Amino acid sequence: MSFQAYLDNIQKKTGKSPEDFKKLADAKGFSDKGKLKAGVKAGEIVAWLKADFELGHGHAMAIYALLSGKKE
Repeated sequence: MSFQAYLDNIQKKTGKSPEDFKKLADAKGFSDKGKLKAGVKAGEIVAWLKADFELGHGHAMAIYALLSGKKE
């Protein structure tokens, strides 16, 4: 599955776009202007997304990658 396919599936499941997740991560204190803050671990993001959005590990890691600035 491509990175974009992960993001598309996440949006279908949650109704939230990648930009929405950047804003939510900012509000939670994980990121600033959609970029992950230094010291924030993947496990923190995964736990948040599993708890709040019932995302699986792979989909949560796609959001982590998005916040980390990765495009693929």
